[in-house]
Amino acid sequence: MSVLRNLEAKLEGLFEGAFSRAFKSRVQPVEIARKLVKEMQDNKTVSISHTYVPNNYIVYLSPQDREQFEGYEEGLRKELSDYLLEHARTEGLALVTRPTVEFNTDERLGLGEFGIQTQLIQPPEAEQPEEAPPEPADFGHTMVYSPDREARPLVAPVAEGRAMLVGGGKRTVLAGSRVVLGRSRDADVRLDDPNVSRRHAELRRQEGGWVVADLGSTNGVKVNGRRVSEAPLKPGDEIALGLERLTFEVE
Repeated sequence: MSVLRNLEAKLEGLFEGAFSRAFKSRVQPVEIARKLVKEMQDNKTVSISHTYVPNNYIVYLSPQDREQFEGYEEGLRKELSDYLLEHARTEGLALVTRPTVEFNTDERLGLGEFGIQTQLIQPPEAEQPEEAPPEPADFGHTMVYSPDREARPLVAPVAEGRAMLVGGGKRTVLAGSRVVLGRSRDADVRLDDPNVSRRHAELRRQEGGWVVADLGSTNGVKVNGRRVSEAPLKPGDEIALGLERLTFEVE
C-alpha cells in the first residue's frame, strides 16, 4: 500500500472513529484531502528548474460543519498537511515551506459544502530557497465543492450601496454590468499611464458581486499585490494596473 493510501486510511479511520460519532455532515476528511491535492495541482507555478505549488490552504466550511469540526481541527490539520506534503514529494513538486492547512467559516456555504483557497506564502528571507518561485499567475480565488454540484468559484457577495473605484483623487461610480479600464479614450475609466494597456482590464458585475478580469494586458493586473487573471472583489481591495493604484469601495 502506498504512503498516500496509508494516509487516506488514517483519515478514514479518524472519520469512522471520533468523527462518525460527532458528525452528521457529508463533509469527510478524505474528500477534503483529495480536493486539496486537486487545488495543489491546479495552482502550480513553473520556474526555471522547479514546479512550485501553494504552501498555504484555507478550507471554508458552513457554520454547521465548522461547529462539528470543533475539537478535531488540530489533528485534522496535521493529517492534511502530511497528505499534501507526501503528494508533493511523490509528484516531484516544490514547496517553499511545509504546507499548512487552516479552517474558516463562511455563511454562504450550505451543509456538506466546503471551499478551498490556495496561497503561495514566501518564508522569512533567511529561510528562502536559492531560487525563489515566481509570482503565481492567479491567486486568492476560492473553489467550492459540493456533493451534488460541479466545483464552482465562490464569488464575493454584493455589498449594499454603490460600488466605486477610488484613486488619483477621483471616485468613479461603477455603472452598468461592465466597466473597462485602460489608456484608450474609449475606456470607461481612463488611466494616463504608459504602463497601462489601451484596454487593460474589465470590472464585471456578476451574480453575487464584482470581479476584475485582465483583458490580455502587457503588464498584468494585481489585486492586493498578487497577480490575477480574474478575481472577485470585496470592499477595500487594491487593484494595481501599471503604476496606477485603485481601491474598490462600496458606499
